[in-house]
Amino acid sequence: MSDLVTGDAVVLGLRPARLPSRALAIVLDLVVYVAGYVILSVGLTFATSSLDSAAQAAVTVASFVLLLVGVPIAVETLSHGRSLGKLACGLRVVRDDGGPIRFRHALVRGALGVVELLMTFGAVACIASLVSARGRRLGDVFAGTLVIRERVPGARVMPVPPPPPWLAGRFTGLDLSAVPDGLWLAIRQYLTRMNQLDPRVGAAMAARLADDLVARTGAPAPAGVPAAAFLMAVVHERQSRDAARALRPAAPGPGGAAAAGYGPVAGVAPGVGAAPGAGQLPAYGPPPGHGPVAGAVPVPPVAPAPAGPAAPVEAPRAGGFAPPA
Repeated sequence: MSDLVTGDAVVLGLRPARLPSRALAIVLDLVVYVAGYVILSVGLTFATSSLDSAAQAAVTVASFVLLLVGVPIAVETLSHGRSLGKLACGLRVVRDDGGPIRFRHALVRGALGVVELLMTFGAVACIASLVSARGRRLGDVFAGTLVIRERVPGARVMPVPPPPPWLAGRFTGLDLSAVPDGLWLAIRQYLTRMNQLDPRVGAAMAARLADDLVARTGAPAPAGVPAAAFLMAVVHERQSRDAARALRPAAPGPGGAAAAGYGPVAGVAPGVGAAPGAGQLPAYGPPPGHGPVAGAVPVPPVAPAPAGPAAPVEAPRAGGFAPPA
């Protein structure tokens, strides 16, 4: 990755192309240009058969310069750095500041390419590309350009596991407007990779993230809810609010983050995990007697689990979630 700084002081993370991909792109371009040169030479031979040898030599040199020098320069200028070979390999020529190239950049690259690529059969270009930290040949150095990769393999996005059914809809009254994006990203990364972590390490991380989330929301830690399950339920609630906001965009007006869909749902008291009557939400939904919660995603009823031995849960500490002993 190459960090380039534009004139607006914006850092661009570009991935320079290396020698194998650049060599393949150049070979593809040369195959096309040489084939066109051979076809043009055969046609010119029949067309100039009545001329003397000096005129035929001049026409041959002119066709060589036109096809192997002029056409590559014109193609890179008109396509903003994407020749046929570069298009096939997912490459592009850009300026050092990340902008598109112009005629003068393509002219310098094409003129030096005659020496680097044609006269020395690519030996000079290979050596210069191997020595350069960003894989640039001499034409790129003098023109102030860089060949980058446009097609970068995308990272696989892992889905966030769903929360337990008995936690669905429990945190509709939670105020999520003060939770920063960095904490959301950390929670999502943990939830998508928690099965790959050591159980004790994963439980400790979940406890820390849950404590940070509780501190940001201003609501007490829910009693009897494991830290990982709490994080899943809160992320699911945020996704539900995002979906509701996308389907029913709010009218423009004041309201800040609450109007954007991250504040507490209307009609629901703030807080989670406490007994009814203490200004908190009951264990499994909104306060009794209230109608459907505005903006909340409806949750189907869950059948009660069969009686049996209770599963062990994490013992909450006084200030929040406790990691395993």
